[in-house]
Amino acid sequence: QVTLVESGGGSVQSGGSLRLSCAVSGYSHNLSALGWFRQAPGKAREGVAAIGREGLTNYQYSVKGRFTISQDDDKKTLFLQMNSLRPDDAALYYCAAALFVGSRPLQSDAYDYWGQGTQVTVSS
Repeated sequence: QVTLVESGGGSVQSGGSLRLSCAVSGYSHNLSALGWFRQAPGKAREGVAAIGREGLTNYQYSVKGRFTISQDDDKKTLFLQMNSLRPDDAALYYCAAALFVGSRPLQSDAYDYWGQGTQVTVSS
């Protein structure tokens, strides 16, 4: 069992920055990937960024160059640095962990464990 707890959400103006964190605990040694997803009201959950066991990263096209996913050295905390935030980035952001992500690092159905989410609001 893996437990994920997000933090760091909040309200910012357009162009601002936020850094999300996700504390990873439990039996996390055999995880294939960790990822960030988001869901805005009335929209489907979408993959934002993912990082594999070897450090390979993947990003949704709309956040490339603005968001950075990373982990601390002991891989117990996952981060998402979000810069140049836009109103369409506003959503509930989730941290997720996958036992086997394969070739679908940004697909939510590839992930097995989920956090409760942290809200990000961006005003124009």
